[in-house]
Amino acid sequence: MLILADDLGIGDLGCYGGLVPTPQIDRLATEGIRLTSFYASAAECTPTRTALLTGRYPQRPGGLECAIGIGNVGRYNDAIRLRTINQLGLPAEDSVLGHRLAAAGVTILMAGKWHLGYEPHFWPDRHGFQRWFTILGGGVDYFHHVEPDIDLHVVYRDGKPVTNAGVYLTDWITDEALEAWRAAPPPRFLYVPYTAPHVPMQGPDDRRASPVTTAEVYRGTPETYAAMVRRLDDNVGRLLAELDRTGQTSNTLVIFTSDNGGPKWARNGPFSGHKGTLWEGGIRAPCLLRWPGRLPAGSTSDQVAATMDLTASILALLAPTATSSVSLDGVDVIATIRSGRVPFERRLFRRGRRGDVTWRAVRNGRPKYLVEQRGTQRIERLFDLVADPAERRDPAADRPDDVRRLTTLLTAWEQEVTPRR
Repeated sequence: MLILADDLGIGDLGCYGGLVPTPQIDRLATEGIRLTSFYASAAECTPTRTALLTGRYPQRPGGLECAIGIGNVGRYNDAIRLRTINQLGLPAEDSVLGHRLAAAGVTILMAGKWHLGYEPHFWPDRHGFQRWFTILGGGVDYFHHVEPDIDLHVVYRDGKPVTNAGVYLTDWITDEALEAWRAAPPPRFLYVPYTAPHVPMQGPDDRRASPVTTAEVYRGTPETYAAMVRRLDDNVGRLLAELDRTGQTSNTLVIFTSDNGGPKWARNGPFSGHKGTLWEGGIRAPCLLRWPGRLPAGSTSDQVAATMDLTASILALLAPTATSSVSLDGVDVIATIRSGRVPFERRLFRRGRRGDVTWRAVRNGRPKYLVEQRGTQRIERLFDLVADPAERRDPAADRPDDVRRLTTLLTAWEQEVTPRR
């Protein structure tokens, strides 16, 4: 069972030192492993979800290294080009998670946010999901279930439009997830990508007669945001209670993480930056793994890992004999954690684009090289993430050899992940 929060800051959870009470999610940390060096594969929704389904860097398919805009809008050059030919989304042939699990006889289920393409040829069934409920886009009204100021139906169950007016969306996603889980025979894989606490800023008590407008999406208070996180926690508790009730807790691996760092009003501390940037606060994410009897309870791991590593780990567990001509960029980190081996050094690359802004980064062990380019303005920074995880001190001027080495690595990676479309 993989639970994905949306825009949840790593410091918003009690088990990571947060101030919002999250006892149900914290239970996963108490009964499992808390990863302290986990990264979302991108700083925005769509590319991280691409990495999850493909097990690869989100740059490879093309057009997906920025969140698809409300109403199916491309936000940088490649995405805009693909949108003009109705190809803005994740092609089924690039997807591996659902297809390989299904081929191994696993029932594939989903309930929650998709954000990998609005057109039917990108929908979950094309990616191996056998039963699915989804919100196609990036952010909908939590009670009216429509995108702000867009006349487009975006909520579907198994390819058919559905409505449930007035029900808080976080609750509705859990209702659908539980129904799918109960109806499916084991072995099964359930993907639950919540929209919370992504905007619109609406807590469970904020229902009103009309949907929020574009101008109102970001209006809210810290109290509203906290209410959204608490309701998310309540619903994670409902999923865990179902496992307890049916005696499936001991034989179910539960993974909880987020698709990127939190926005400006979230708590990403002790890291700098926020969603949409490649500062640590934009890409560090919580990650909790619970598997009673197979993963040590109440422990932590400093293993550096990313979203696409979860893909490789899940496939190794549920579809170990599955083969494909496509090699994964992710690695099986759960095997390393289970073995108790010393964490291995992980090299991770990133690039994110929106308009004329491009972020690039590479982490290779301790050092991280960060490039922020806005039009013709280019800012390069270097950080030691072990000595300075908050990225307060830039020693680039004193370490030119590190800058040259990491620049070379980043350039080679960009050439290697040239989009195929």
